Amino acid sequence: MLKTKKGISPILATLLLIVIAVAAIVVTYAWVMTYMSTTTGQAGVTLYKENVRFYGSPSTAKNRTDIIVGNSGIENTKILRIYMGNSSANLIDITSSSDIGTGKTLNSELTITISVTWPNSLANAWEAEKTYHFKVASSTGQYLTFSMKAST
Repeated sequence: MLKTKKGISPILATLLLIVIAVAAIVVTYAWVMTYMSTTTGQAGVTLYKENVRFYGSPSTAKNRTDIIVGNSGIENTKILRIYMGNSSANLIDITSSSDIGTGKTLNSELTITISVTWPNSLANAWEAEKTYHFKVASSTGQYLTFSMKAST
């Protein structure tokens, strides 16, 4: 009775295990290469917000805001545009009222301070305890978006 049971041959079993192992290696390689290419591609320029300071008082015209932006990446970039608004969906270009001119260089592993004078389109002054939204655009295509509540 024991001699009537049949299974797959040892050669076929070995080939099946090799095919499964190779398939697992190919899937793992594809996943790792996709992950590594997106991670290393973003490491060139990585913008971050270090601080935002609101100067003057809400009753003073010509208020100024300093935005300190850093680059933790390995490549240098230029800050080309600054956007600001009362909501993240309603940002206006305030580059002309800032000190970046045609571009302010931001070297890797350093920070820069961008000074912005409040434009007429934003009522010339900030309001205490109100949240403002910012967007900083670099020459390499990276954007830094963040929001900050004005101090009292």
